[in-house]
Amino acid sequence: MTESLKGIRAEAVTDWFVANLDVVEPPLSFRLIPGGHSNLTYRVEDAAGRRFVLRRPPLGAVLATAHDMGREHKIIAALGPTDVPVPPALGLCRDESVNDAPFYVMTFVDGPVLAGADEVRKNFDEAQRREIGLDLVDVLARLHAVDPDAVGLGDLGRKEAYVARQLRRWHKQWESSKTRELATMDEVHQALQSNIPEQIGATVVHGDYRLGNTITNADARIAAVLDWELCTLGDPLADVGYMINHWLTPGEVGPTSRGATSSPSLAGGFPAREELLERYSAATGRDVTNIHYYCAFQFWRSAAIVEGVLARYLKGVMGGEADTDAFRKQVDGLAEAALRLVHEGG
Repeated sequence: MTESLKGIRAEAVTDWFVANLDVVEPPLSFRLIPGGHSNLTYRVEDAAGRRFVLRRPPLGAVLATAHDMGREHKIIAALGPTDVPVPPALGLCRDESVNDAPFYVMTFVDGPVLAGADEVRKNFDEAQRREIGLDLVDVLARLHAVDPDAVGLGDLGRKEAYVARQLRRWHKQWESSKTRELATMDEVHQALQSNIPEQIGATVVHGDYRLGNTITNADARIAAVLDWELCTLGDPLADVGYMINHWLTPGEVGPTSRGATSSPSLAGGFPAREELLERYSAATGRDVTNIHYYCAFQFWRSAAIVEGVLARYLKGVMGGEADTDAFRKQVDGLAEAALRLVHEGG
């Protein structure tokens, strides 16, 4: 048992596992999976070596509309039968008396999470890296081809005016969680609001789509897409812009020198950004010539998200410690990158 692990009431959670999952042999061991800065993720193993993943909200108070475990569980359960790779959903607990907050459980998927260049170099050669990059785009195209109504996700959110709604949402979050004034954020928000592109169609939008939020298998294919907490319905090009923001080439100093420099594509051997865009456009038929707007929007949105994470660390609700000065610098870099792009795009 792991009685002292923050965020896990080991005895009560074990009882829930035994009562609600098909085959579980106690005792269970729990280990926090590091790297996430929002919802908390734990690896769970039973006495027979079966492995699971448990997701729960951060410790303490959270934003009212964020960290909805039922929503995350619904998304991966709905996408399970499609050709979008997700971890199999196993169960959802809404009873907060069990673990002080709702949580859900999914199958543990084997394979590395390629969060940075070092993980890439340790696991894949250059030929495999190219295949991984192309498959990342192909999976995104398949996600955007899913009919939300057909899989039971038609009520996940409003389909129209995605960018306008996101601008309102994240501006509100920025105002409620900011730790200081930052004029760049206000300037970018105004520029984005005044130049919102026409939305063509509506799809499931992941909201945090990048290589570091996937598991890659030994065959250089995406085995599972993770972290669906920001998923909704809306403009698919927002996912494309976000993916491109996290795609750097070796020797390139990213537009956010304190943020995107950890991009796994810095290991080399991956397709260029232009090839990813061309492949996505060919697979979906969507025009990507205005992608700079979506990249600017996503840098601005990321700044608001990171500021919210910083605020939660300062309140002590994230179950660990962090370099808060580094978070502030990252927010500054993201906001400046967004400003450069809105100026370049007119």
